[in-house]
Amino acid sequence: MDDDEEKGKFNVLIIEDNPADIRMMQEIFKELNPKTNFYTVTNGVEALNFLNKKEKHQNTINPDLILLDLNIPLVDGFEILKEVKTNKTLKYIPVIILTTSKNQEDFLKAQKLQADCFITKPLYYSEYKNILKHIEECWLKS
Repeated sequence: MDDDEEKGKFNVLIIEDNPADIRMMQEIFKELNPKTNFYTVTNGVEALNFLNKKEKHQNTINPDLILLDLNIPLVDGFEILKEVKTNKTLKYIPVIILTTSKNQEDFLKAQKLQADCFITKPLYYSEYKNILKHIEECWLKS
């Protein structure tokens, strides 16, 4: 892809271990903004490797936005959030927590770690679409 084709593209890193959620997010975002590139990792170790450009992720670019589930295997979402927000290169990337947790303590901990937004995953597709539309409008507009 040449530079003209890359202009206006948004790079979204989805850190999520549920394949159905990943597919739904990708489909909705593609409908809302076809200029979205997706990168997906399914566990915390892979997420850290991606963000720190280690192992197979040495040539990846920094995402414009991170959608982060808290309940992922190997290294939890809080550790990923902490890594992003304390890293001088990564700390400016918006991190949106998208989780099944309704726990007030999780919300407060994510807030303390400087999450940009905390959203409890909805049950219905239409609600999911509304949430992702709002995310796209707020964080992925050129």
